[in-house]
Order: sequence, then C-alpha cells, then structure tokens
Amino acid sequence: MKFCSNCSSAVDLRIPDGDTLPRYICATCDIVFYQNPKMIVGCIPEWEDKILLCRRAIEPRSGLWTLPAGFMENKETLAQGAARETLEEANARVEIDDLYAVYSLPHISQVYVLFRATLLDLNFKPGIESLEVALFEEKDIPWGEMAFRVIYDPLKQYFEERKKGNLGFHMGVIDRSHHT
Repeated sequence: MKFCSNCSSAVDLRIPDGDTLPRYICATCDIVFYQNPKMIVGCIPEWEDKILLCRRAIEPRSGLWTLPAGFMENKETLAQGAARETLEEANARVEIDDLYAVYSLPHISQVYVLFRATLLDLNFKPGIESLEVALFEEKDIPWGEMAFRVIYDPLKQYFEERKKGNLGFHMGVIDRSHHT
C-alpha cells in the first residue's frame, strides 16, 4: 500500500500508538489501515454416500479437484457464503449442516471454514470457475489430483469419521512447509 484511499496522501508503515504491529497509516489524515486474513468458506456437499467435487478452471491449481469454496463476501454469514460458493462453482443447491473444520493458513493470511452440507437435488453443472463437477464415492476420489492440502486433509478425516459414525469438529494449522 502506497497511498491513502481516503485522501490520496502517502502512507507510512509504522506501529500506531497503543498497538503492537506495524500498520499502514496516512501521513495526512492519520487513518490506520488494518489488513486482516481472508476468510474462505465452503462445504462438503453430500448425496447419499457420495461427495460433490469441482475440477478447478482457474488458478491456482487449475485442472485439479477441490470442494466448492471461496472468499466470503461482506454482509453474508459463513453459512450463506458456503452455500453461495457451492451455487457459483457447481450450480448446486445445498442445505448447510454443521460446521466441520476451521484451518488457519498463516503464511498466506487465510482462514478456511468448511461445513458439512446436503445436496438438495442432482441438478448441478460446472460454474464459471469449474471445468467439471461430479459426485464421488470415497474409493473413486482423485486423491492424487486434489488442489489443496486444506481440502485433502479434512476430506480424508471426514471419510474416516463417517465410517465410524462419529463426525466431529476440527481445527488446525497448515503452514508453508506443506503443499497448500
């Protein structure tokens, strides 16, 4: 950041009074600009024993598989964002169920929030960000073609827990030393 979005003056990177972290501060109007992590919301859409996955049509990791998820928008709830992303990426309507996992990715300043979800019907098709969408049984999931570890890990856990009949809630951290 180089200029203030309020008055167009130059900004400085310094620690404001009463704070502990460097922030961009306007040299003229003293507005402090906070930069916070991006929220990624998505779901694990289920139909009977199958999970709906999307093959990405965009970077990063175009051509690889993922769960429907994306950046949360202003003025929506976590659940609304997860349902919207599923509609945008897979043209799929879902009922959002319980919160399943929250993963912090501090190296890229993101927080992933994944819900369990139930497909309301089988009328899905690729959205603009997807090359294809498909329902997969666990044995058919293209595990070696998953786009992100933050999707791979909770999905593996989901299937293990589902077999035991005990789906829980998970929190974790994925750092830069792992494939994300």
